[in-house]
Amino acid sequence: MQPATVTGPVTVIGIDPGSQRTGWGVVREVSGVLRLVDCGVVRTAAAGGEFCDRLAKIYRDLDGILTRLQPQEAAIEQVFTAKNAASALKLGQARGVAVAACAAHGLAIRDYEPTLVKKSLVGTGRAEKEQVAFMVRQLLNVREAETPWALDTSDALAVALCHLTMRRFAARVAQGKIGSGRG
Repeated sequence: MQPATVTGPVTVIGIDPGSQRTGWGVVREVSGVLRLVDCGVVRTAAAGGEFCDRLAKIYRDLDGILTRLQPQEAAIEQVFTAKNAASALKLGQARGVAVAACAAHGLAIRDYEPTLVKKSLVGTGRAEKEQVAFMVRQLLNVREAETPWALDTSDALAVALCHLTMRRFAARVAQGKIGSGRG
């Protein structure tokens, strides 16, 4: 699904999927000014012993968040290649549930590789989670003492911020302010 418009105010949910902890963060951008709307983590440990119960909790919680906060677009981190195939499959299923929740709300959805997210915020695709968290706080002007959050949450916010950066870049290209690289 394409974003409705590349310019103008927009509210984006970023999601860092996981089968035990799914981070989420909602950011609003108006005229280049970023504002944290809300953020948190869906924790599935208490959802029940069955993996399907954990997936259902991710869906229900994200559905409630999407209903409450009404983002217009979603940015979801892609699954990284894991050494353990079973872990990668579980992560992929959790990601699929997050995509389904966003799609059920009619959101435009974009996927971002973890290395692109890190590079867009920190300048290197191999940045540590703590470096990413630091830059997220800087960009959103949030002090850690005021709002402590889990690394899963800062990762989700980083995905949202990466998406907003890509939107601004696309808008500048469309306006002809940045060359297409051809020629």
